[in-house]
Amino acid sequence: MFIPLNDLSDPRVRDFTQLKDVNLRKSLEAEHGLYLAESFSVISRALAAGHKPRSILTNQHWLGRLQETLGSQAANIPIFIAAEEQLTRLTGFSMHRGAIAAMERPILPELDEVLAEARAVLILEDLVDHTNVGAAIRSAAAMGFDAILTSPHCADPLYRRAVRVSMGTVFSLPWTRIKDWPDTTILRNQGFIVAGLALTDQAVSLPEFCFSLQSQVLQGKHPKVALVLGTEGPGMSKQAVISWLKSQ
Repeated sequence: MFIPLNDLSDPRVRDFTQLKDVNLRKSLEAEHGLYLAESFSVISRALAAGHKPRSILTNQHWLGRLQETLGSQAANIPIFIAAEEQLTRLTGFSMHRGAIAAMERPILPELDEVLAEARAVLILEDLVDHTNVGAAIRSAAAMGFDAILTSPHCADPLYRRAVRVSMGTVFSLPWTRIKDWPDTTILRNQGFIVAGLALTDQAVSLPEFCFSLQSQVLQGKHPKVALVLGTEGPGMSKQAVISWLKSQ
C-alpha cells in the first residue's frame, strides 16, 4: 500500500521521527514495542524470521527493489514515499540504504527455551555501544555460536545500528536477556562450562582452555560452553568474576 508523504508531521510516520534522538527512540520502543530494520538485506532477514512490519519509509527510486523484497506482502503494509530531503529531515540522517521498516518487536523467549538446543553460547555483559553489539552478534554467527545472551544492562541488540551492523544475523540467532546476571546457576545446571575473557590471577590461557575442551571431546564427552565478553574498557565486571570464582 503506497502512500505519498506530504506532511512530515503526519502521525502515521511517528515511528520514524528523529531517529538520531536516543532518548526518544527508547521511549518509542518501550511504548509501542517496535524496532527498526534498515536496508533491504536486513528487512529481508527480518521477514524471513517471521517478524511483522508496521510500516516502511522509502523514496520513489527504491520502490521496484522494495516490491521485490516484500513480494505479496507489499499490498498489506503501509509504505510511505517521500523525497530524499524529506527523509533526511524526518529521520535526522541521510537515508542511503534504500528503505527503513518499523517492525513489531517480538517477545523475548525464556532462557530455558534459548538454551534447550544450544551447545555454544555467547554472553554479552553490559556492552554500551550498539555497533559493538551488532559486530559481536555477527561474529558469533560466523563462528558457529548457537545463541546470544545479554546482561540486563547490555545495549539493545534490536537497536537500529546494532541490527544494521549485525547484517540481520540478530534474527537468525536465538537470544534473550539473563535477568539474574551474574548468577549463571541455570547455565551450569544445564551442563554449560561458563568461561569469561578476563585478566585475573586465576585465569588460564585461551590455548590451555581450548585444549581442555579438546581433551573432553577425545574422551567421548560433548562439552557445552558459555563464553562471557565484558563491556568496553574494563571488560568483565568484578561481580561477574567474583560469581565465577565462587562457583568453582
